[in-house]
Amino acid sequence: MLHTGSCHCGTVAFEVEAPDDIVAQDCNCSLCAKSGFLHLIVPAQKFRITRGAENLTTYTFNTGVAKHTFCKICGIKPFYIPRSNPDGIDVNVRCLDTPPRTLTIEPFDGQNWEQNAAALAHLSQSRDE
Repeated sequence: MLHTGSCHCGTVAFEVEAPDDIVAQDCNCSLCAKSGFLHLIVPAQKFRITRGAENLTTYTFNTGVAKHTFCKICGIKPFYIPRSNPDGIDVNVRCLDTPPRTLTIEPFDGQNWEQNAAALAHLSQSRDE
């Protein structure tokens, strides 16, 4: 299914190919817990920015691998390139225009990221290749 989404003000919009029934991770690291990000990690080729790429700004910290992208207008982070899956895109399920048919939320222990990150590596691999 093709899901559409955007930042709060609608300046940045995107499409993501994902199932009708989404399994998302709820990370307890300091950044995700404070922002309320619900993770849907997909292969990069299943994601496309449809509007407003020029209105994105990027925040990095620690290793600099993760590229946290925010709308310059409203400050919302609708998606980013995650450190766990630098070959994929991590979409905030809360930024989808229409909620998925079903949403299963799995806890992810990001406070102990180094011990748990490998459990996410498969999410950016294309399942139909």
